Amino acid sequence: MIRELHEKLKNGNVTALALAESYLARIAERDGDIGAYLTVLGDEARREAILVDEKISRGEAIGLLEGIPGAVKDNMCMRGTRTTAGSKILDNYTAPYDATVIDRLRKAGAVVLGKTNMDEFAMGSSTESSAYKLTKNPIDTDRVPGGSSGGSAAAIADNMAVFALGSDTGGSIRQPASFCGVVGLKPTYGRVSRYGLIAMASSLDQIGPLTTTVEDAAIVLSEIYGYDPMDVTTAESEGKRFEDFLTGDIRGLTIGIPKEYLSENLDERIRKVFSESVERFRALGAEIKEISLPHSKYALPVYYIIMPSEVSSNLARLDGIRYGMSANDQSERFAGSDTLLETYLDTRSYGFGDEVKRRIMLGTYTLSAGYYDAYYKKAQAVRALIRHDFADAFQEVDLIFSPTSPEGAFRFGAKSDDPISMYLSDIYTVTANLAGIPAISFPMGTMEEAGKALPLGGQLMGKWFDEETLLRAADAFEKAVVGDTE
Repeated sequence: MIRELHEKLKNGNVTALALAESYLARIAERDGDIGAYLTVLGDEARREAILVDEKISRGEAIGLLEGIPGAVKDNMCMRGTRTTAGSKILDNYTAPYDATVIDRLRKAGAVVLGKTNMDEFAMGSSTESSAYKLTKNPIDTDRVPGGSSGGSAAAIADNMAVFALGSDTGGSIRQPASFCGVVGLKPTYGRVSRYGLIAMASSLDQIGPLTTTVEDAAIVLSEIYGYDPMDVTTAESEGKRFEDFLTGDIRGLTIGIPKEYLSENLDERIRKVFSESVERFRALGAEIKEISLPHSKYALPVYYIIMPSEVSSNLARLDGIRYGMSANDQSERFAGSDTLLETYLDTRSYGFGDEVKRRIMLGTYTLSAGYYDAYYKKAQAVRALIRHDFADAFQEVDLIFSPTSPEGAFRFGAKSDDPISMYLSDIYTVTANLAGIPAISFPMGTMEEAGKALPLGGQLMGKWFDEETLLRAADAFEKAVVGDTE
């Protein structure tokens, strides 16, 4: 889609302003039902589009992303723009600077339509924990869009943006991409700068694109990746245009199927679609090989020790003193916040939702003096074993393929009272974050439920800093599916 719109802009078939207006009109028409956006930046988007049109009128060349309307998850700072991370505690926070990815989008000439809804501080798998609104799945509005980047996924699925940025700590780009039938890419940890991303778990967070096609994801990644002196975890990795690697040819690649991911508990409808997808890869010329990731069974418990521990540390800065909501500003609600401690406690008790409080308490407990070695230190040791499993597997295979999620989109409220059931939504995705490898979710089929065809995502995981092979294989699969339906 991005390349087609680029050609229309370049050839004068449409102006950037008209394109922006068409998407803003779509948002005005549809977002009241879907709830994908927390903030719509209409005036800013028009100004950005006019700058692109002026450049085209001068006969200057434009890049692939110039004039293309996109959206950004509301945990990425945009200068002068309200940035809430889906939480009441940041309700009045206006970012004083741009995140690096925002700066790079601006330099690429992209038009940002607005900030999208999300689970509070990216903690959730359904976007139900947002302090502001529910986001509905455009495929079936009785169902969740996934999370935590549910607003970004829904905006793409309902054609309210051409591309969107999300963040992925344990599957928060890939799982909503699966639920909404779109493409979601989590790059290698360190490929994209996290500077200006409101941190959830710093050793796991990564920013990536949600799009309608694999090529679009590659184009967006080409603009946002690279070393950033403001983020010491970023790697020197400039110089690639990832869309140039999408040849459609995957002959000679070896794709591993982890036997641990296909237990007898997997829904037979998902197993059937997955098996058909494996055969499609085989027909495209890939060799299929069963592999083992023996420590993956520990991934979820390891994740839910390490992640809350980092959450409790990162969110300690939200104290009602320096920025964000303060109990001192809520005199009608907290008349007794007379001391610093009372201000701190009242601010956090009111400003944080239940899921955020749950994870802060879990993290504080596991980092406490009596339990640090038994929980956090042991979890880090097992994390190293999980990473080693992937290193061993990639000696034998080029990519690893699995379902993205063990289920299709579930109904609102189905898991609200059962946190463990909600956490299990990430069972196939957290390993990529723990190991730091790149992973992509793309539509592989549908499953019938209550008269609806619910999208199912397939997940490819690749070697560290080998997004080009990952994208090439996903693109080849996508092109084969499109070819079969034409």
